[in-house]
Amino acid sequence: MPLALLALAIGAFGIGTTEFVIMGLLPEVASGFGVSIPTAGFLVTGYALGVVFGAPLMTVLGTKVSRKRMLMMLMGLFVVGNLLSALAPAFGVMLAGRVVASLAHGAFFGIGSVVAAELVAPDRKAGAIAMMFTGLTVANVVGVPLGTLVGQSLGWRITFALVAALGVIGLAGIAKLVPETPRPEGVHLRHELAAFKNVQVLLAMAMTVLGFGGVFAAITYIAPMMTHVAGFAEGSVTWLLVLFGLGMVGGNLVGGKFADRALMPMLYVSLGALAVVLALFSLTAHDKILSAVSIALIGALGFATVPPLQKRVLDQAHGAPTLASAVNIGAFNLGNALSAWLGGLVIASGLGYTAPNWVGATLAAAALLLAVLSAALERRDRTPSAVVAAGVPTQDRTAVHH
Repeated sequence: MPLALLALAIGAFGIGTTEFVIMGLLPEVASGFGVSIPTAGFLVTGYALGVVFGAPLMTVLGTKVSRKRMLMMLMGLFVVGNLLSALAPAFGVMLAGRVVASLAHGAFFGIGSVVAAELVAPDRKAGAIAMMFTGLTVANVVGVPLGTLVGQSLGWRITFALVAALGVIGLAGIAKLVPETPRPEGVHLRHELAAFKNVQVLLAMAMTVLGFGGVFAAITYIAPMMTHVAGFAEGSVTWLLVLFGLGMVGGNLVGGKFADRALMPMLYVSLGALAVVLALFSLTAHDKILSAVSIALIGALGFATVPPLQKRVLDQAHGAPTLASAVNIGAFNLGNALSAWLGGLVIASGLGYTAPNWVGATLAAAALLLAVLSAALERRDRTPSAVVAAGVPTQDRTAVHH
């Protein structure tokens, strides 16, 4: 794999750290600004919404420059946002810093996926995309726990200052290692928007929303579930999340490897197994060992879908993949927000802390059904060639193809 992928992975590590570390530092931030925990929660919501809306916005703005230059500009925006958060004199400024940083998120992964895929041979594209996303998964194993520890020990401002420094390293790596490629000729906004007329692109994005939504339906409420149901101490939740992160790392690499060999079968297996594990988690959550194993499996199976889904979007939006790729990153965050809301609804209705697992299982099963539908439509579209191969008389072949 080219060294340029390392620079992209470093940028992804910084982005993953800043996205998730705030969850462990909410009490400290709330106390620092004198606001309530629910108010501080807007720092999470604001970031997620910034990703959803920022992905297409920043990608459209970047159509006039080369992809390398746009990646550098996005990392610069990321650095500015985290510095704003680190130096914020008031909660409103902190929120603005979070939103500024989030604007870089979707476009970075979207454009980065396109660049990563172009750096390698066609049969290694999913593996290259997975290598970049490894930075995001490792952030959950290393960056988030360390950032939380630093924030609780030395102050949350130090954490965001260090994340900004990571952004500077990522920016330097991109400038040094990512090759300069000219902006694709003849590709304009209307070409990028045309990809959304493709049903297969829309189905892949819907699979992203539902499949990864299944993961976050459970993981969003992992702390109360593990402390109130499994009986873990509050301090154990951090290490359970590390298990989740380790699962993400493994699943991401396996998903990238097998998606290059058999993309749709990889989706069938990962989504189907994810639905089963999430359903069983309602039972295994009552046992410490089984719940820990389930958490690792949810991380692995959930992130095993990421490289194949991202590659699916790139393949189906061929010719103008940048905007579709970035919007698909926003779809992950849309799934996170949707599933967290649905999980909160079932808990509030009195169904218990394990109820979000059934929400997650349902969402993952729905994603699997969409994958089957997508493959069926693809086979239908190939029917003419299949008819010819089956022995349609030569004089009838023209009619079949037209």
